[in-house]
Amino acid sequence: MDLVGACRAFVSVSEYGSFTVGAAAVRMSQSVASRRVAALEERFGEQLFERTSRRAVLTPFGRDLLPAAREVVRAAEVLLHEAESAKHKPWRLAVPGSCSTIALARLVAEARGHGVALDLRPAAPARRRELVHSQHVRAALLAVPPDEARWSVPLGLAAAREDPGVKRVYLETLRIGRATPGPPRRVWLQPEDDVPHIRDPLTRLRDALGLRPAQLVAAPDLTTAAAEVLSTRDLLLCSPAQAEELDLAWRPIGELPLNRGFVLAAAGDGDPQLIEARLGDAIARCVGADHRARTTARTTGRTTA
Repeated sequence: MDLVGACRAFVSVSEYGSFTVGAAAVRMSQSVASRRVAALEERFGEQLFERTSRRAVLTPFGRDLLPAAREVVRAAEVLLHEAESAKHKPWRLAVPGSCSTIALARLVAEARGHGVALDLRPAAPARRRELVHSQHVRAALLAVPPDEARWSVPLGLAAAREDPGVKRVYLETLRIGRATPGPPRRVWLQPEDDVPHIRDPLTRLRDALGLRPAQLVAAPDLTTAAAEVLSTRDLLLCSPAQAEELDLAWRPIGELPLNRGFVLAAAGDGDPQLIEARLGDAIARCVGADHRARTTARTTGRTTA
């Protein structure tokens, strides 16, 4: 038995004193309303109405049950309203600050196609972790080592000038010698890559190759790092997608592979699997995990300082 539907018919018929008018008020046919009220009466073992040719009059039993029936109908309406609101409630998601505006816009647009309203909060790695732990967001794309990641993004070094003869950039070529012209070339880290699983291997490599400490620099933001690279011979640690956006020439690092890793973490006891199942491919495109560096017109070689 449809208890809510039966209670709705019972309440409406009681208010209008007529099965025909009461049924129409709740968009039922008179026959459906009659069947539903009859099902209630059979369930309770008592009549709810005294039926006459013109009127439906509540019995004493019906009057006693009417307030409870109204509560059932009211609770059902509240539940339906809350369910509809929950479906359209924005999914507040903390995302990497390294994602471009167009990449974020495409993620939001694709989410809408899956019936998900996203409210994106770009932030640095540590801040994203804080936001999800404090439950200021429903989920966050956390920076993790590649072996823990759901999405992995290759990193390399990008320069302002293209060198067609170079396939990889070797940090050893940045070592300062007596004949090295100009200031030492630096490698700039943006906030997204200023995390232990990326920064520490680079620092150890820098020291092992005999580079100066100042040749590995953590920038306060991507704009600062990109400006330095565009105006000097410095290099930016970045993904192929970022290099393309900034019109920089990207190459992998010769001495070691580096990757950004991301995993979707939900706040509290939430489950991110639903959003991941719907938007996994869109998230991959947003963070650049599906991007492939251009390979045309390249040959094997090493950069020179």
